[in-house]
Amino acid sequence: MSSQPHAVLPWTVRRTRLPLLSLRCLDCRSESATTGEGRFRVNANGKLLDVWLLVRCVSCDRTSKLTVHERTPVRSIDPARLDGYHANDPDLVAATLLDPLLARRNRFVLDWRDAWRLDTPPARPDVTWPVQVEVTFADPVPVRPDRLIAEHLGLTRSEVSLRVKSDVSLRRPTTTGFTFLVLGKAAERG
Repeated sequence: MSSQPHAVLPWTVRRTRLPLLSLRCLDCRSESATTGEGRFRVNANGKLLDVWLLVRCVSCDRTSKLTVHERTPVRSIDPARLDGYHANDPDLVAATLLDPLLARRNRFVLDWRDAWRLDTPPARPDVTWPVQVEVTFADPVPVRPDRLIAEHLGLTRSEVSLRVKSDVSLRRPTTTGFTFLVLGKAAERG
């Protein structure tokens, strides 16, 4: 970006809970499931191991399994990770659920509605414009930058396209950090 801003503000996108899964239930045909408190099921068959992440339908409570490992040699799984599967480690549940390979292999997408928030510093009345904002992601929440900026700064999306400059596409969802420059004062929402 060409002009030097007077202020740099940090924004952080982070999850508030695990997202729901868009996954059709075989019993009630609902299309939403949850990991609940997060549980793995581990099954040994000789020297081979199957690991599943258990999910529940939000409508009828039917339990389904998402394949994490299938017929995998026990020695090929890191012992600490295997202990995490047995202990239903919450961090491992989150990391497993957020793994895009798991979603692709088990044919589901994550539903992030109401599962994240934007952390911003308190509004400062002494901020000199233009303002540069650095957006970081604590979790891989897919957001459209134009919607995020419009909502937080109280702008319409057409105003965003006129008053915001960025090296990334503002209309394409992203899960990685980006920087943008706001030209002229906007009414911040808190």
